[in-house]
Amino acid sequence: MSPPEGSTKGGRGKPKSSKAVSRSHKAGLQFPVGRIARFLKAGKYAERVGAGAPVYLSAVLEYLAAEVLELAGNAARDNKKNRIVPRHIQLAVRNDEELSKLLGSVTIANGGVLPNIHQTLLPSKAGKSKGDIGSASQEF
Repeated sequence: MSPPEGSTKGGRGKPKSSKAVSRSHKAGLQFPVGRIARFLKAGKYAERVGAGAPVYLSAVLEYLAAEVLELAGNAARDNKKNRIVPRHIQLAVRNDEELSKLLGSVTIANGGVLPNIHQTLLPSKAGKSKGDIGSASQEF
């Protein structure tokens, strides 16, 4: 019985006509695992970098990017726009409690600020309770 074509003896190693598969594809990610591995090595964060570290970091970065883009897309749709601009990213991040905490000290260029008017600056409503007669500002 001869081994199947395209395989090496004993089933070890790569088959002869196999196409290269990226680590991102193997992990099911869109973010580049190889590039992040290169950056981790070049950045001298540690003497050695394990095989799983760039995969994990890629997955975390991809998740964060997807989360911000989803919220920013919703903000763009709320403003009847088809394109995400920095203002939409700012609104998305600042309205989300966890992302706001993560990016608390980050300034987004052209992001603006959240619309907010302090309660004391708003005009007071006259006749708040049902039994009020006359001036609502005086209480006995």
